[in-house]
Amino acid sequence: MNIKSIFITLLMCVIASAIEISACTGLIAGKAASTDGSALVTYAADSHTLYGELYYQPAADHPAGTMRKVVEWDTGKYLGEIPEVAHTYRTVGNMNEHGLVIVESTWGGREELVDPNGLIDYGSLIYITLQRAKTAREAISVMTNLVKDYGYASSGESFTIADGNEVWIMELIGKGKVEKGAVWVAVRVPDDCISGHANHSRIHSFPMDDKENCLYSPDVIKFARKQGYFDGIDENFSFSLAYAITDFSALRGCDARVWSYYNRFADGMDIYLPWILEGKGRVLPLWVKPTRKVSVKDMQNMMRDHFEGTPLDMTQDIGAGPFDLPYRWRPLTYKVDGYEYTHERAIATQQTGFSLVAQLRNDKPDYMKTILWFGVDDANTCVYIPFYNSVTSVPHEFAVGNGDLYNLSWDAAFWVTNYVANQTYQRYSLMIDDVRKVQTALEDSIAVDVNMLDRELVDFSPQIAGRLLQDLANIWSKKYVQRYKQLGDYLFVKYLDGNVKREKDGKFERSPYGMPVTPKFPGYNERYHRSIIDETGTRLQVKEPKISQK
Repeated sequence: MNIKSIFITLLMCVIASAIEISACTGLIAGKAASTDGSALVTYAADSHTLYGELYYQPAADHPAGTMRKVVEWDTGKYLGEIPEVAHTYRTVGNMNEHGLVIVESTWGGREELVDPNGLIDYGSLIYITLQRAKTAREAISVMTNLVKDYGYASSGESFTIADGNEVWIMELIGKGKVEKGAVWVAVRVPDDCISGHANHSRIHSFPMDDKENCLYSPDVIKFARKQGYFDGIDENFSFSLAYAITDFSALRGCDARVWSYYNRFADGMDIYLPWILEGKGRVLPLWVKPTRKVSVKDMQNMMRDHFEGTPLDMTQDIGAGPFDLPYRWRPLTYKVDGYEYTHERAIATQQTGFSLVAQLRNDKPDYMKTILWFGVDDANTCVYIPFYNSVTSVPHEFAVGNGDLYNLSWDAAFWVTNYVANQTYQRYSLMIDDVRKVQTALEDSIAVDVNMLDRELVDFSPQIAGRLLQDLANIWSKKYVQRYKQLGDYLFVKYLDGNVKREKDGKFERSPYGMPVTPKFPGYNERYHRSIIDETGTRLQVKEPKISQK
């Protein structure tokens, strides 16, 4: 069976089944594709049960014989123990002290390839590796050896693995009960290209003879043949078609997010719409060359994308409601008259726990070579705070234990961002500009501070520079939380009871006698009005009564 027939078989088997959207989006820009020569990597950890906080582990030395407990990241389930290494590196979120960054997106794949006896889940694989590797290539070696030695406990996964020199995408899936370990492929993203993955396997064919830019498990094709997933010649092998499930969900809910990224920065991307919409035509490539270079701010804004300006624009159908809301509450699928339908699944989504934009630089001293721009809750309404790879503590506003998903804390970044976001969802078109003003002002001010420190700290000792960079994270975390609490209060007052209070000279307007003036009554958009008329006909039409006075 060739690639085409495998794809058609998979697609036809599942196209009518329920769309099942997974979480997480990762975008990439190579160092020659960015405006400042840094490699850029993004990540949105999307989950309805994940609390947004910044994980931290100090560097440590471990006596011989020390064992490390492995706890599944998603569930908190204890999986077992593995030998600890002599020294582990300091980690902050998905970055370590050497500037290495690892992020992921889950694509599931063939259910029979989940190993019930595996010891290393995908989350533990990331955070253990960050404590043990300095570079992207070293990280690939650590990760693949961990799953080979201890078994892989999760389903199919895409990883972005990056340092200041290289960005790699590695896709990996276990071998189920057949064998311990995993099959995998890792390819280096060209420096002048952009790439991404969003819960669907993105590696199809790969250059098996290019050891400098492509690494893979020796049995990646052999195991697929053994399991009956592939029977063609090696040159036609696709990792994605063999090990993942290419269904409606994978295309419309997953590849579509990557396509939206490409579409922002490269010309001619409409050619891939048939693939996204119907599984026809050209397969979305693993990377494309952008027509303009990408900045950190571009990547932050891309994480706020809802397909605006494309055929999938979430503000343009009646599902957006009377205030053009680019969000859809779960479940994403629904049935009408026996047919199944779906809402779009965009990059920006309300259930994000945390997101980040990692800026990996080669031209900076070791203590400031990577910046983790970190945000919590919905990326569309968060503020990204800079954490350098040299920071040695997490500000209280982002610290683990400052609130949780069931306990509100007014000095936790996650909760004040939710305070703002969840008000905005109610009347999005009216309120989002108020949020943007504050969000943009904060992020622009932070960028000025970062640019200043980048220029001036190169002449300081690493110790003094490190303290200043730590202070930057602490100061901006506090400013952010305080300002967003004020913003949430302001939104609550301004938009109370469906009205919009008038403002003058930066304050809510009062009459000459000190009383509140009559607010605005903005009503609804025309599309919403028409939908009411379409449903009710003339029942609500204003008809003047004909009353005779005789």
